[in-house]
Amino acid sequence: MKPQIAKLGYVALESSDIEKSVTFFQDVIGLELTEKVQDTYYFRAWGDFQHHTLSISPGEMGKVTYIALRAKSSEDLYLFKEQLETKGYSIEHVAAGTTPGIGEAFQFVAPSGHRLELYYDVEKGEVDDHRRSVLKNQTYKSWAKGASPRRLDHVNIHTCAPGNSAFDFFVEELGFRINECIETVEGKLLAGWMSVTPLVHDVALVAHDSLETKARFHHISYWLDSSGDLMRAADILKENGLQFIGPGKHSVSQAIYLYVIDPGSGCRVELFTGGYLIFEPDWETVVWRPEERAFGNTYWGDSITGNALIVPTIEA
Repeated sequence: MKPQIAKLGYVALESSDIEKSVTFFQDVIGLELTEKVQDTYYFRAWGDFQHHTLSISPGEMGKVTYIALRAKSSEDLYLFKEQLETKGYSIEHVAAGTTPGIGEAFQFVAPSGHRLELYYDVEKGEVDDHRRSVLKNQTYKSWAKGASPRRLDHVNIHTCAPGNSAFDFFVEELGFRINECIETVEGKLLAGWMSVTPLVHDVALVAHDSLETKARFHHISYWLDSSGDLMRAADILKENGLQFIGPGKHSVSQAIYLYVIDPGSGCRVELFTGGYLIFEPDWETVVWRPEERAFGNTYWGDSITGNALIVPTIEA
């Protein structure tokens, strides 16, 4: 049996204005600061269990250095390492504790051009009494500040890798399932919404003929419990003088969205709710054609077309 990925783990972000980014994610989006180590801040949503789902470090420009995925077991982690090395991927070992709260990890560059990290062992992180939820099955008090999303949901990345090679890698090497896609009649994938969980997508991948860099990062998405929470988030963004796209509803995923830009890093953040879950073991990929793309992006509401701020990731 092939090794398996359990979930999307966290995103490592760099910001050219760390103070603005910290204020944005902590006070406006409403993430909880797990801890600060040297000049890096580690955040998670009130319902996230592991140490962090987002780290922010100072940098010369806004960029995502890598995206981390948690394996289902420590055995799976080492099986992935062996499998990828056999296929010729250069694997970089990351010692346990190098990233606070994260155990031994392995990094490599995927065919999409994105640097990925695989890990298994995590620390949950201490929660101060005044911030801890009274619920034993919840990490922090809910809705304590800002938009207050419950958890990390997904990432959206872009690539100009040839053919379907980037999609094939996620499916064949990492075990993702393509739940919905935009595909030409000739079989070229233009976009794929892929998951290892019942979510419609843990990772969305979009293909381009050309990009300024091979690998690009479009957005990180955090989950809100309801459409009412999303409307409240819109008020909070407006009160803080932030422009946003939405609310709207995607046809692909059927989710309701808002998009806003972190003023420190330039990273796009999607606040996300609704949609559907997939429990069928024989799910068949929902195929959209290129001429349906605009409808797939926006079922109703404020359209995202033409408003895609993209932050470049580090190249290999």
